[in-house]
Amino acid sequence: MILARAISADRREDLEVAFARMGLSARARDRLAEPLSHIHLLLTGLGQPEWEALGQIKIQSPDDFPRFLPGEPGWDRGTGLLTGYRAQFETLLVQLGQQPPTTVLGNALKRALATEQVPVPLQVGGRTLVFGRRTYLMGVVNVTPDSFSDGGAFLDPDRAIEQGMRLVESGADLLDVGGESTRPGAPLVDSAEEIRRVIPVIAGLCSKTEVPISVDTRKAVVAQQAIGAGARMVNDISGFQFDPLMPGVVSRSKAACCLMHIQGTPQTMQKEPRYRDLMAEIIEFLSGAVDRAVEAEVEPARILIDPGIGFGKTAGQNLTILRRLSDLRQLGRPILVGTSRKSFLGALTGKKDPAQRNASTLASIAAIAAARDVDIVRVHDVAEAREALLVANAIGGASDAGELFGGPGNG
Repeated sequence: MILARAISADRREDLEVAFARMGLSARARDRLAEPLSHIHLLLTGLGQPEWEALGQIKIQSPDDFPRFLPGEPGWDRGTGLLTGYRAQFETLLVQLGQQPPTTVLGNALKRALATEQVPVPLQVGGRTLVFGRRTYLMGVVNVTPDSFSDGGAFLDPDRAIEQGMRLVESGADLLDVGGESTRPGAPLVDSAEEIRRVIPVIAGLCSKTEVPISVDTRKAVVAQQAIGAGARMVNDISGFQFDPLMPGVVSRSKAACCLMHIQGTPQTMQKEPRYRDLMAEIIEFLSGAVDRAVEAEVEPARILIDPGIGFGKTAGQNLTILRRLSDLRQLGRPILVGTSRKSFLGALTGKKDPAQRNASTLASIAAIAAARDVDIVRVHDVAEAREALLVANAIGGASDAGELFGGPGNG
């Protein structure tokens, strides 16, 4: 019986079953896979030097380089599309490297072509999180009276500590303690009150577990107090944008940091959020946040990023972000995502009560984990999420090539 089936060239592992069935050696696999990868890159912000270089290369030898499609005249001269095979892009990078005025363009292309690379390990206190093997779990401990998901349930320090330990026992790799709600329209909390809420909880958890504690705050004074109490990470929803003192606090303490994208503030972010190019604007924002951290001498190995699901995004925009998380890989940092119980899941399922969104939360994290586009997920229900991730990570890393076929394909 003759069978024909499509083989995806987007991910190398999807080709392995075909290569193994053909009996190809490892060297032959590499040689064959390279020209199969067809790439489309949207370029924005092109200046005159880059424009001229791309035009000149196209004239010299069009078959050896990606095809460059400029935007319509009078629309956006800084925009164009490069489309071609990986080998053609590699040739282009060599040529751009010989032209100093196009260094910025060459670096941008290198970052875009490296989206399948596993990010470097993350240093959190005395722990090292190594990515690519599995998705890590960050458990949420809200010490607030008005959180959208469990407001007031763990306002008492003892109850919050008990909840944190339950999450650790369920498999949390990190705990994120927050004393100020950042739900849409939430009021600001005085720093002294935020400190009063979170410090006893952080200190209590640090005395009971070695799981690293993160403090969810946008205020440098709160972060400093939390680090003094034992926190080893600062989760800043503003991406070091709201408090200019925050980068210095993180740098001096050698803490890790999570830099999130937000449009506006919690008070304004959901009032008709608009983007001309959603992913480009998120990448530009996060790139600036990483630059702010590095300029303050925060070690790159202590920085991770978060696209900010629900922070200045519509339900449709949230879904787009989740589908295109791999776009963020060009920043070279581990990616954290929080979808847990959020309103876009309620919009999809009709569940108005956040506590009833567990199933949709699990579906969202399983989907992005199976695609291997996320490194850490932030959740309220750790036990259930851990099971979902065990399955999702197994699916994402599954390959029948090595298990079904022997011969030279195993070399």
